Amino acid sequence: MPSKTSKKKPAAALPSIPKELIDQMVSGPMDAEAVNAASMAFKKALIERILGAELSHHLGYPPGAEKPGELGNHRNGATGKTVLTEDGPLRIDVPRDRQRRRGAGGRPGRRRRCAGPVARVRWFGLPSR
Repeated sequence: MPSKTSKKKPAAALPSIPKELIDQMVSGPMDAEAVNAASMAFKKALIERILGAELSHHLGYPPGAEKPGELGNHRNGATGKTVLTEDGPLRIDVPRDRQRRRGAGGRPGRRRRCAGPVARVRWFGLPSR
């Protein structure tokens, strides 16, 4: 009987994380709860950074910069949202713009759970590939 050849895709290359960042997050031995807490904190920071960058792209200027004169839309704080992840609920701050075209309310049906990475990317309003 012929053997089946495995056609698994090679694992995707992960970005390297600077040692200084890991040293800031890890001060000594960690148990499972501490590892999960550090993972959730990193995930929260990453999601909030992505949302902030997406809003900056949408508005056309970075936070703290002078708003272009002809632009009627601008940043308007943030709204707290709870997103259900594989690791449990995660409270994030979603940045808002004045006309609310991005950020809070961007997901249809008031659903909080995302299925798969493509759905998560689409929920954040980023282009999927």
